[in-house]
Amino acid sequence: MSGVAVGSDGRSGEFPPGRWAGWKLLALGLLSASSVLAAAPTVQAMGREEKRRLGNQVVEMFDHAYSNYMEHAYPADELMPLTCRGRVRGQEPSRGDVDDALGKFSLTLIDTLDTLVVLNKTKEFEDAVKKVIRDVNLDNDIVVSVFETNIRVLGGLLGGHSVAIMLKEKGEDMQWYNGELLHMAKQLGYKLLPAFNTTSGLPYPRVNLKFGVRGPEARTGTETDTCTACAGTLILEFAALSRFTGASIFEEYARKALDFLWEKRQRSSNLVGVTINIHTGDWVRKDSGVGAGIDSYYEYLLKAYVLLGDDSFLERFNTHYDAIMRYISQPPLLLDVHIHKPMLNARTWMDSLLAFFPGLQVLKGDIRPAIETHEMLYQVIKKHNFLPEAFTTDFRVHWAQHPLRPEFAESTYFLYKATGDPYYLEVGKTLIENLNKYARVPCGFAAMKDVRTGSHEDRMDSFFLAEMFKYLYLLFTDKEDLTFDIEDYIFTTEAHLLPLWLSTTNQTAPRKNITTEYIELDDSNFDWTCPNTQILFPNDPMYAQSIREPLKNVVDKSCPRSISRVEESLGTGPKPPLRARDFMASNPEHLEILKKMGVSLIHLKDGRVQLVQHAIQAASSLDAEDGLRFMQEMIELSSQQQKEQQLPPRAVQIVSHPFFGRVVLTAGPAQFGMDLSKHKSGARGFVVVSKPYNGCSEITNPEALKEKIALMQRGQCMFAEKARNIQKAGAIGGIVIDDNEGSSSDTAPLFQMAGDGKNTDDITLPMLFLFSKEGSIILDAIQEYEAVEVLLSDKAKDRDLEMESMDQKSSENDSHNQRSEEISADLNLVSQEPEREGGLDSSAESGSNSISLTDQDSCLLSLQETSSSQASELENHLEEQSKAETDSSPSNSWDNKGQSMESILADWNEDIEAFEMMEKDEL
Repeated sequence: MSGVAVGSDGRSGEFPPGRWAGWKLLALGLLSASSVLAAAPTVQAMGREEKRRLGNQVVEMFDHAYSNYMEHAYPADELMPLTCRGRVRGQEPSRGDVDDALGKFSLTLIDTLDTLVVLNKTKEFEDAVKKVIRDVNLDNDIVVSVFETNIRVLGGLLGGHSVAIMLKEKGEDMQWYNGELLHMAKQLGYKLLPAFNTTSGLPYPRVNLKFGVRGPEARTGTETDTCTACAGTLILEFAALSRFTGASIFEEYARKALDFLWEKRQRSSNLVGVTINIHTGDWVRKDSGVGAGIDSYYEYLLKAYVLLGDDSFLERFNTHYDAIMRYISQPPLLLDVHIHKPMLNARTWMDSLLAFFPGLQVLKGDIRPAIETHEMLYQVIKKHNFLPEAFTTDFRVHWAQHPLRPEFAESTYFLYKATGDPYYLEVGKTLIENLNKYARVPCGFAAMKDVRTGSHEDRMDSFFLAEMFKYLYLLFTDKEDLTFDIEDYIFTTEAHLLPLWLSTTNQTAPRKNITTEYIELDDSNFDWTCPNTQILFPNDPMYAQSIREPLKNVVDKSCPRSISRVEESLGTGPKPPLRARDFMASNPEHLEILKKMGVSLIHLKDGRVQLVQHAIQAASSLDAEDGLRFMQEMIELSSQQQKEQQLPPRAVQIVSHPFFGRVVLTAGPAQFGMDLSKHKSGARGFVVVSKPYNGCSEITNPEALKEKIALMQRGQCMFAEKARNIQKAGAIGGIVIDDNEGSSSDTAPLFQMAGDGKNTDDITLPMLFLFSKEGSIILDAIQEYEAVEVLLSDKAKDRDLEMESMDQKSSENDSHNQRSEEISADLNLVSQEPEREGGLDSSAESGSNSISLTDQDSCLLSLQETSSSQASELENHLEEQSKAETDSSPSNSWDNKGQSMESILADWNEDIEAFEMMEKDEL
């Protein structure tokens, strides 16, 4: 596109002919500036053949995922790629809110419909549509998420209908189609409407497809809270349903919910919180960001303007966007803040869902911060192979999971279409390579349980097929190679396609613009036309590279602390509050600040320093709030530091035929034996079941175990005793499998094997623990293939063709392992549910918060809940534990190491709530 800027220059609320035609280029990010931004000298332009090869590779990857779903899972909602079966709700252990996306309606097939057409698989699309029409039942007695059902199922049906009528109009395919998918979409829309039966117009978060939200048979309708994105991510699908069918009720309900959220925004900051009470409109969680819980609310305000032509949506988006860039954006970071005190960060970590935001900034036309944030995220990916669910401001792993989310691929696609910079093609190539190398398994692609170890989780979410392959294919495919003009459509948050001609079809009655009633708008914040790519960038081929260059080493060097926004404002305004990470007990200025916040400092006889907060002693209510926040930060900081001292999870990687290293199981470590983090090559060998299976007496099959890795069952003796018995028999490693049938690392905290209270220096082989489900994968493989070889390591090794050779010699294996280690990412090892060590020293004072710490920068926290206070100890050093415990004792489990951790989670549950929200809100 060269010099395109189409649209109305006025402030009219009308949607004149041509505006949607210009905005359609914006809506899909097809702002190709290849004629403006030449390839930077450091990135060679990718040839057409290479792009075509990568596009074909994406198609092959999609075929691998889709065919395995259809073969092993359909009509179940999702595929479980490690066990090669379908995930049916109620038949698998509950995963909590994340299962609310499953409604026994063949979720993955519906979510994938329009992807089939984008990838030019019209025959498969026609077959899939027939299956949906024939097999899918939308009247199940099951409680589902309104949000997930809307974006995945309703959006999937509408996207499928959109491309079906497009193909039918071409006169070649789908000639039999008569709007069956739209009929199903309308049926589903009416089943979601009972959720909107609230005084505010905000929907309940869940609805029973058969019984709605009222009555005991519905088993829902008692919730009081919902997330902002859950209530604010409905307008595209609901409006499209109204425009397609002429039934205006759907668009009216979605508009009412958006209107209420806008009215309840914090007026001084123009920010919204994460969670809101659906009855009162009170903010339940008052932190604000662009990630989990809020993200697609912002996305849908801008895209609703594009699709519907209502100026009020653009006004709201730009008002929020100005607040985001003023308070949340700290380039290249995007940090949550408090809506009432937006100059104060609410947390010190970011979640992976914010990776969509650079793409949204491209649609807005604000390209520089989009490039900056995207580059920062790419550096994190290069370090860990995937984007962790959450990571700290100094780029350490906060939550290690990665469920194959597509948001980063989405932003990569938009940035490439906006800049034409071949750098983003190389980024996409890296994503393809990492998916094939680390996530591909024989039955599909498996989510990462832990990006640090490379272990897998038995899940392949529907959004992986709906979004990831669509964005990657479009990234490498030229417009002329597509079977239809994709610029005629807008992407929903689930990447479903809605035609832009809906803007002029079945429009609702003109509505009063309520936006300007609440805020005086500044015209300088608003763009009323499609951004012109020739003015998005200086006419400089090095522009994008010059923005990226300073961020190349941001992850390895850690992000330097930026100048505070208060300091940036020429020194005016209040001084920023003292942060826990900056506190020094020997600094007189810090002590004075603590006193002002109502925090007292007491020197204990044993050399520790105790902090106690009394809100009533603070200089003001604001100071008291700062004091409470300081105490919370101190707890979070200390807890994070403690995690770093725990043993991290390990990996069991099946390297023999037909797995070839593609199946990686999360394993619990042992506090004795070989430290796999110090032996980079790990321990590799064939697995043999020990006799006796419990390993608690002298091994009777030592010939079979010699130079092999022994499999044993948990129970009847201590772990160290099992290790000594198999070591005596000549084994080179041991795997203990849980005797609790059905246990899984998917649902249980990681497990750490303790010693026997004696000196265990005599144990030199590595020992790892697998839950029952993961252990069964190895046992089943032995039954089917007999010779099964595994690698015990601190993290999964790179998989390549050499690993897939069945004739490798031992020396070649060693060489390969060493080379794999050299090219593996240097991963931070932080335990996910760490065991607490050391004693507990708590103090309880009525109406106060207290923390004990040492005069050191590195400190460890223990917290115990009291009736009216939260108390914690920051110990000078860890006490060594040498308690002898049997391996069946529950005290060995990482979730049961002391009441102190439970107290932390009970008193300071913000992180846990945010994580649950992320799992619930796949955006």
